Amino acid sequence: MNYKRREFLKLGGGLAAAFAVGPITEKFFQSQMNEAKLDKFGMQLWTVKNALGKDPQGVLRQLSDDGYKLVESFEGNKGMFWGMSNTDFKKYMDELGMTIISSHCNTSKDFEKKTGDAAAIGMKYLLNPYVPVQKTAADYKKIAEEFNKNGDVCKKAGIRFGYHNHAHDFKMVDNQAAMDIYLQNTDPALVDFEMDIYWVVTAKQDPEAWLKKYKDRFRLCHIKDRIKGSTEEDASCILGQGSIDFKKILDTAKSNGMQYYIVEQERYDNTTEMDCAKADAEYLKNFKF
Repeated sequence: MNYKRREFLKLGGGLAAAFAVGPITEKFFQSQMNEAKLDKFGMQLWTVKNALGKDPQGVLRQLSDDGYKLVESFEGNKGMFWGMSNTDFKKYMDELGMTIISSHCNTSKDFEKKTGDAAAIGMKYLLNPYVPVQKTAADYKKIAEEFNKNGDVCKKAGIRFGYHNHAHDFKMVDNQAAMDIYLQNTDPALVDFEMDIYWVVTAKQDPEAWLKKYKDRFRLCHIKDRIKGSTEEDASCILGQGSIDFKKILDTAKSNGMQYYIVEQERYDNTTEMDCAKADAEYLKNFKF
């Protein structure tokens, strides 16, 4: 019997003895055994937009070194692929051991081309990042129909379409929250949603309630913390230093269809974008469901 085998049996005997002590001890060990690390987490490149504009490849390499395995891009002045072709971007991602899974983009311009470019390199999603406040429920229903059309374009290409919320998407219009209108008037076969947890909390909404109410509709999320006690709208901070209970929320997210966990930070008090990205990665490396 080798050393590892002996140690395993000793541990097993110890656990059996512990369970014999009583149900409280048993529950403790079960909770520890059931915990799982967040194996892969992503970076929304908006977090490091200033550094990225100066040196895209250098920034992406640093993010890889920090521990990010997934990338969510956005459509800056160099396009979704930051001055590279879609295939060159993927090649560089492969070299870094990273995967681009999604991008925010302007869905009203050249959307079919963007969809084709994304599908060609195995991306999973194109996302509409923002819709301004509308006046009536009918206006929101029209936008929901546009989402369905975008979703159909994506489906034909073999990828998915989604919408990323902000705080104003939870405002009431004609006795309904805008997000309810979006979710109830989009086809689940065509449209998913990316929950920006920070903006849900900023809107004084309960992320867990929305995740449970619309199970399997929120497939991506932005993990962004909020400065404790701040009443400012722009109050994001390094993960783990703020007020949002990610352990509780992400447990619920995982149980209700969440697939992709993506860091975003938009405020950098007394530090830099890249230092924040590194600190955020350290938090998630140690995160357990």
